[in-house]
Amino acid sequence: MQPAVKLLLILALLISQNVIAQQRVISSLGRLEPENGVVQLAGPSGGGLTGAVMTSLAVAEGDWVEKGQVVARLDSYDLRKAEVARLEAILANARNEMARQQDLDRQNLTSKSNLDTAQMGLDIALADLAAAKASLELSIVRAPLRAQVLEIHAYPGERVGPEGVMELGRTDRMYAVAEVYETDIAEVEVGQVATIRTTAIDDELLGKVERISLKVGRLDVIGADPIAKTDARVVEVFILLDDSEAVSRFTNMQVKLEIQP
Repeated sequence: MQPAVKLLLILALLISQNVIAQQRVISSLGRLEPENGVVQLAGPSGGGLTGAVMTSLAVAEGDWVEKGQVVARLDSYDLRKAEVARLEAILANARNEMARQQDLDRQNLTSKSNLDTAQMGLDIALADLAAAKASLELSIVRAPLRAQVLEIHAYPGERVGPEGVMELGRTDRMYAVAEVYETDIAEVEVGQVATIRTTAIDDELLGKVERISLKVGRLDVIGADPIAKTDARVVEVFILLDDSEAVSRFTNMQVKLEIQP
């Protein structure tokens, strides 16, 4: 082998070894959470929910709910439902009157003024009923997505506080959210494999980096190390777990992560 070729091979080997040496496992602390985090169910927008009294609850902690499913009703429900029933009766009368006036009009037995009055009454009845139904909907709490009930904050007879009615989460898709130091984030890429350890289960969990946050924040998960940098700047890395079921009951649990190169 010619000396020049041999030298090039040696240089190539040294460069490749240097690249491998620079690649390292990124270790961090993190937490477990459902896909898109925990949803605080506050109730219908504009319903004045805070301070309202819960009268019925249709779910229990651990239940799965579907999007749009009624999960609770407030104390204004019965009154508003009665108002809807009253206005439905008025609408029925308005439709009957409109039909009667139209029949008379075909026989030239009524005036245009009477026909216009009947139409106006029908329009008002329709508008009033629509408003009453919208008001009734504000006394009903519905699930905004398919999710599991993680915690209930208000039970029948209790007032709804600032924390809302309940917390929901997509625990069928669990994530480990790693807090990676900003000095290490350049070495993390979407698709990298991560190992996750938690005291809740004996086996390691595996996952893949699915998303990297676009902003830098302060360290949120504090470990047991007394000299840890509690004011460190970190970037959140979202890792979808291969086995969500194994940790579906442990939302917010602290975990240790290693993101492989």
